[in-house]
Order: sequence, then structure tokens, then C-alpha cells
Amino acid sequence: MSRHAMTPRRIAIFRALQLGDLLTAVPAFRALRQRFPHAEITLIGLPWAASFVQRYAQYLDRFVEFAGYPGIGEVDFEPERSQHFLEELRAYGYDLAIQMHGSGKTSNPFVLELHAPLNVGYYEGEPPEGLALSRPYPHHQPEIVRNLDLVELLGANISQTSLEFPLFEQDYAEAATLLRRLPKASRPWIGLHPGARPPARRWPVEYFATVADMLAQHFDAQIILTGGPGEEMTVEEVIQHMHTPAMNLAGQTSLGGLAAVISKLDLFISNDTGPAHIADAVHCPGVTIFGPAEYERWKPLSVTRHAVRQPVSCSPCSFWECPIDHRCLRWLNPERVIDSAANYLAKQPLREIAETRRRSGKPVARAGESL
Repeated sequence: MSRHAMTPRRIAIFRALQLGDLLTAVPAFRALRQRFPHAEITLIGLPWAASFVQRYAQYLDRFVEFAGYPGIGEVDFEPERSQHFLEELRAYGYDLAIQMHGSGKTSNPFVLELHAPLNVGYYEGEPPEGLALSRPYPHHQPEIVRNLDLVELLGANISQTSLEFPLFEQDYAEAATLLRRLPKASRPWIGLHPGARPPARRWPVEYFATVADMLAQHFDAQIILTGGPGEEMTVEEVIQHMHTPAMNLAGQTSLGGLAAVISKLDLFISNDTGPAHIADAVHCPGVTIFGPAEYERWKPLSVTRHAVRQPVSCSPCSFWECPIDHRCLRWLNPERVIDSAANYLAKQPLREIAETRRRSGKPVARAGESL
């Protein structure tokens, strides 16, 4: 059966990863839904992603919590639990299984054990038997493009690379309640997100404080500090280094509420972490600060987000904490970020253009394209 003649009833996507990973897969989910509008699409992911599937109900129908498999480190492997999990998935009867969990070295064996008639994925070395539609893993592609190229094997249209983050009424209501606490209504509103799950991706707190103070002083900006659960201490450290007042929302927002807050900001400055991709998705201009991560893979594609980095010989790396002097981020001085932010603030109409395009349903231009 050719890829254009396939009519799967049930599709499984395996991507048991974190927020940024799933946000950069949304264009592929969208393209897959357009290709198979009547199929039931299941995401097999980590527990937190249940709410993600609910938010993206226009593309994803069902969530299944990944229960572990040998070699896949996101979940501890317990043989009996894993075997029972596989039996349940096989009994459900997927017609198509898509391995969207990296290069396939450890994830292809799991997807093949679902026993779907058709399996799709990337591979390294030789393609494994049973992977009917496949490509060699493209190490140097942007993550958005990499995910799209995978579903292109199924005949999907991959022309739309823009991110999106659906916002609900309760998200906007939560944001409005929080933002009413701002001491004045004047603009600009600038958000700073100094946290990140791996410490190696966190720009020094004193640098964030310097940026906050400079933007507050020179643009009369209102500074709003954001952070997820567990990042409260990092945000407090930034505040301790600051000389100007700031609103602290760390640990006070739901994911949807955070996204709604970001959607109302004039600028959002963040480490390379999930909320940076949210800012891209809600068309909030700003700066993403890159350290040890693969820059070409994770840099934003839209013109509303600017990436700054300091190339060093040891980056990229996969260390959770830097074993030396954190030079990839410590050598990236605050002036670089301030200059990028000031450039956006000097072109304030860009925010209005992005907002207009969002309301019209048009994608924000990619880097190198005109708005």
C-alpha cells in the first residue's frame, strides 16, 4: 500500500519528553491531523503530557502514559509493568505507529513492539527490520523541521512551521487576575524567566538582575519574573540582586496561565527552556539565551524571537551541571541581551504586527522572511 493510499484508523505517536520537545512537535501533529482527519491519534508520553493532549484536542485525541522500556531513561524500567503496558497497547490495535522520540536507537525497538502494521521513524546506522517508512536521523536539523520531515514520509504537507499554544478562557482570566497586581498600567511589560530544569542551561541570576534593572531604568519597563514549580528560589535570587521593583509570579501560574501572561507581554527574555517556546507560540517578541544546548536544533524559527549565545569549544554538551566554569553562559554578558531587547523595544510595532497576524490566523514570518 502506498503512503498516499493509507487510511489508518488508529495512530500512535511515541514522544515521552518535556514541554519544549512537545511544543516543537506541534507543527508535525498539525500536519498529521490534516493528512488523516478522521484517524484517532494517541500520544504516548510522560504523565505531565495528559493536560497537553487536552489542550491540543484538535490534533490529538487520546493520551497514554508511557510505562517504561529498556534503555529509555525518561521512566524507570520495571519488566512486569512494561510487559503489561505493551500487551495493552497491542490489544488496542494501532494501524500506524510513529517513533518521534529521537534517533531511534532505543525507541525504535519499543515502537516495533506495538505490532502496528505500519511503523515510521528515524534510525542510525542500518534501518531496523519492520520500520517500513524511515530516514537516517538528521542530526543538524532544527527540531521543528526534523519532526515535520518524519510525517512527510506519510504524505503530510509540511509547509507550516509555526508554533501554536491554544489558550482557554480560564487561562486569560488567570492572567488578568495576576496582571491586575501591576502597580501601573504603563508599558512596556517585560517578562524574565531565569529558571530551567538543567542548571547548565541557567544564565547567571545576577545577569538577569542587571538586564531587569537596565530595562526598567531606560524604558520605564515593568518587570515580571516568571517560574514554574521548583524555580521560586532562582527567581528570589534574581530579585535579591535587583535594585528596581519587580512582580514575582514564580510558582503562581498554571501552564495555561503562564502562557496567557506571556501573550500579554511586550517582551519575554528566557533561558533555553519550555516557556521560550511558549513565547514563540503566542507570538511574544523577545530573547532566548542559549548555553550548552544544540543551538541549530533548538533556536527559534520565527522572526519575533531572537537567540543569543556565546560559542565555546565545549558546547554543545549534555551535562546536567557544568563540570568546569559554565563559560558558555558566564561569557555571555548582559549587554548582549540588553542590546537585543532594546532593539525590539525600539521597534515596538513588531508586537502589534505579530498580534494582528495571530488574530488573522496567518503564521508569523520565519527568520529571513518579511512580515
